[in-house]
Amino acid sequence: MNNTRIRRNQQGFTLAELLVSSVVFLLMAGAAFSLLATSSQRFKTDSQVLTSFQEARLGIDQISRDIADGGFPPHNHFNTLNAVTPVTSYAATPFAWGPAYPVPCTVGGTCTPTPSGFDLIIETDYDGTGVKWIRYQLPAGSTTLSRAVVTKSTGDPVGDTDDKLVPYIRNVMNNASGAQIAAIRAVYPAMFPGGNPVPIFTYTFEVLPGSALAGGCPAIATAPCNIRDVDIVLIVQSLDRDAKTEKLRLVELHGLAHRLNPNQ
Repeated sequence: MNNTRIRRNQQGFTLAELLVSSVVFLLMAGAAFSLLATSSQRFKTDSQVLTSFQEARLGIDQISRDIADGGFPPHNHFNTLNAVTPVTSYAATPFAWGPAYPVPCTVGGTCTPTPSGFDLIIETDYDGTGVKWIRYQLPAGSTTLSRAVVTKSTGDPVGDTDDKLVPYIRNVMNNASGAQIAAIRAVYPAMFPGGNPVPIFTYTFEVLPGSALAGGCPAIATAPCNIRDVDIVLIVQSLDRDAKTEKLRLVELHGLAHRLNPNQ
């Protein structure tokens, strides 16, 4: 009698109970792994957006520093009695251009192809090793902002930097193709007004009284040597699509660079 009662107490789960518990376990495990996968994808996307943001922010900081240093050292930094001071020893202008450098020109006029909304050359001794030409360029249809740093020569700053440009910031959409801009506007209607590219560089000029300034800078409102402030805009796109919306994400960063060196 007692033995029979003990055997009954030692009976295990029935097959139906095992099947039900297995199904419940699988459902719970599946939900947990699905949530984990979604969270992992979300973390990856957010990390990429943050990386793009940080890369663009560091890029704006570097561009701002280069613009602030534009025009150093000026010609009057040297002995003005020394008429043979080589032009490579000083910054003849804060912003260089081509192909007739250093003949005065006008932004949007005879300056070809720089400075423009997507192409800028700064002339400065930014690292203490001599005057350099620093160029930033985003060609039409490209999404990679390039940078070049070359030692100043007596030649053409555009020609000298053309083959020295290297990738600097990826996925910069300011000057993307028409199809890419249209796709972005479908998700972000406020971006790219009129469906047009958004300039990276927008210039504010300062013209002092007089027909010409010391050093040959003309009193022309759009002369590169009269650029005082540069508004910088970078529109950067994430590498992967958002895990939830399946859409690419964008960040738009702004910076204002002020040139410290007065016209000489």
